[in-house]
Amino acid sequence: MARIEWTEDLNTGIDEIDQQHQRIVDYINALDDARKKDDIKKIAQVIDDTVDYTISHFGFEESMLEDAGYNLLRPHKKVHELFIKRIADMQKRFKAGEDVSQELHNLLGRWLIGHIKHDDYAYRDCVKKYLKID
Repeated sequence: MARIEWTEDLNTGIDEIDQQHQRIVDYINALDDARKKDDIKKIAQVIDDTVDYTISHFGFEESMLEDAGYNLLRPHKKVHELFIKRIADMQKRFKAGEDVSQELHNLLGRWLIGHIKHDDYAYRDCVKKYLKID
């Protein structure tokens, strides 16, 4: 997977969520840049930053969904939990000396786009109604 370009079809219409998703795209692209330069220190830093930010984003999103009364919050959280386990496992493998940078880059890109277009689009109307966004 090459660099990810943010396109309008990835917007949920919820500014804070869209900004956070764009930041995750920036991390994914930074991982690609570091991988291409074979900069192990930078790869390690980007992986750590990506994992930390993604966990923070999930917490924010889940809190927002709870406040909005989203009826599919539990399964949405489960998707997040499973994804966190996958990337934490890759982080552990990287720290053990395995080069997972390409695998992680591909996973992050595919997963993020799929998650936005399926799981996050599903809550848009509920959250926009709660936030009073047209």
